[in-house]
Amino acid sequence: MKSKNGLLLTSAFTLLVMLAGNKSIAEESQVNKNQADKGISKASAEKKSYRAVKKVPAMRNRVYAQLSRAQKLADEGDKIEGFEVLAEVEDRLSSLNSYERAMLFNFYGFMYYANEDITLAIDSFNKVVAETAIPDSLIISTLYSLAQLSMQEQDYKGALNYLTRWQALNGKTLTSNQEMLFAQVYYQDKDFVNSLKHTQAAINLTEAENKNPKENWLTLQRAAYYELNQPKQVTKVMEKLVKLFDKPQYWLQLSSMYGEIGEEDKQMAVMEAAYQAGYITKSADIITIAQLYQFHGAPYKSAAVLSEAIEEGTIFADEKHLSLLANAYLAAKEDDKAIQVLTRVSDIAQTGKHTALLAQTYLNTEQWQAAINASTLALSRFAKHKEGKDKVVKDIANMHLLQGMANFNLKHFERSLTAFNRAAKFDSTQKSAMQWGKYVEREQQHYKIQLAMLN
Repeated sequence: MKSKNGLLLTSAFTLLVMLAGNKSIAEESQVNKNQADKGISKASAEKKSYRAVKKVPAMRNRVYAQLSRAQKLADEGDKIEGFEVLAEVEDRLSSLNSYERAMLFNFYGFMYYANEDITLAIDSFNKVVAETAIPDSLIISTLYSLAQLSMQEQDYKGALNYLTRWQALNGKTLTSNQEMLFAQVYYQDKDFVNSLKHTQAAINLTEAENKNPKENWLTLQRAAYYELNQPKQVTKVMEKLVKLFDKPQYWLQLSSMYGEIGEEDKQMAVMEAAYQAGYITKSADIITIAQLYQFHGAPYKSAAVLSEAIEEGTIFADEKHLSLLANAYLAAKEDDKAIQVLTRVSDIAQTGKHTALLAQTYLNTEQWQAAINASTLALSRFAKHKEGKDKVVKDIANMHLLQGMANFNLKHFERSLTAFNRAAKFDSTQKSAMQWGKYVEREQQHYKIQLAMLN
């Protein structure tokens, strides 16, 4: 964009560089607006130029005209001809003064950047700051651009070097965005302590203006605390993210962090709030809240969550998930519902483990014949999977013990004694089986006497 006093370029980083007009010196890119409103003359404004600090040569009309033409061509989309005009100026490089050379390379830098050639843009901007007799304002803005470009190229040490030089020359209090650029560079350079220092400074500046920090500032702060293994600080940041941005993933992450720092009640409360808000939709998260309900003594809620998810197809009705549901029903004393699920998972797994639990549930609900049938099936399935026999020895022993009890309640005393004799061969059930055996023998005799008296 042309003006009477020069050419104004705006980079992708919103940095302003002013070209001084014909027969003028390089001045600050922008004179304070308040002073302009008060009618301060151009001569007065020039007193604030960097000529008071260093001697800056003027830009000659011919150079200015060519640079302006190159910019106009670039703005109109004719990049190739724009570069050709700059090349014509570069051909006379030895005749250019330092300010003219700097502005030539400055134009190259912006045009290369617009052409997505970051390497050549960095090279051009480095040539700008290599000049000495140029305004400090140009050096400052270029160093900041170089820092951002280096970040883009993942050259974090280079970015930190440019930022350090920029800050030393700038001499002004950092803005919140500038603090965050430092924070990002330090984080990428794995200097998490300094990253946190600048992130907190940016947040403090923003909150001092009664504004909220940006979301990506807080996520960077969270990441730095995580890298430093400070879970309580991570949790505090997560609390702020939930409060300010209310995103499903933040609720779930906050719940997880409460669990990590041992605040299980808060973990459950946050997870339940997220569930009620409809934020829990993934199978893994549904399993997590179901397990939390179990842990916190709310098995019925656990079963309700799992049952709904299975019915809706959010969770696949496989052995693992049906087993979780069955155990939740059992813990909630919902034996009939547990039996339905255990029957289903028993048919899926065919290994005996779930069939044994089904048999035990039948026994607990005094369904004696069903308990016998299920335990017989469990023993058959255990026998088919001999490779896992050592792991299920107790289950096998318990099935014999269970058969003895069920047959006793059906007055099948001989079958009961046979089952208890088998259970007595296992260490885990030997004592109970022998006691039951003696008791059954006595009851068998009493039963025979009663029958005889009736006859």
